[in-house]
Amino acid sequence: MTPIREARRDDVPTILQLIHDLAVYEKEPDAVRNTVEGLEEALFGPNPRIFAHIAEDDSGVQGFALWFLNYSTWEGVHGIYLEDLYVRPEARGSGYGKALLQTLAGIAAERGYARVEWSVLNWNEPSIQFYRSLGAQAQDEWSTFRLTGAPLAAFAGTGA
Repeated sequence: MTPIREARRDDVPTILQLIHDLAVYEKEPDAVRNTVEGLEEALFGPNPRIFAHIAEDDSGVQGFALWFLNYSTWEGVHGIYLEDLYVRPEARGSGYGKALLQTLAGIAAERGYARVEWSVLNWNEPSIQFYRSLGAQAQDEWSTFRLTGAPLAAFAGTGA
């Protein structure tokens, strides 16, 4: 079994570096605005709203999963939304991604959550095939929408 553990405060700089690495992989190298301080507050502040798990071996941290709770109004229970799953390129194929997802599935099952869900870029065929091999199903009938930046501010009436 690949060693998976809950993230600790001293993991925050490494997690942020892995977030940057993920952004590069997803062809958005300049998109990350998060900081060590902001991530530490979100994960370990007085009211944490995000959670992280680490895949680690004798060589160090090999990957991470960052997640938060969502809620199904139809099921009447929470679920897990996986915001980021990333394994270092040299460690891929070693079971870290699967172990991280199994950990989240175990948390969901243990706590009675209805689902674990996430998004994947349409061009990321290796990840799509990996997720399908686990039994995950694409939610093709849904489209993701996002308000951000100037459109968000304009719609909120705050200008910007």
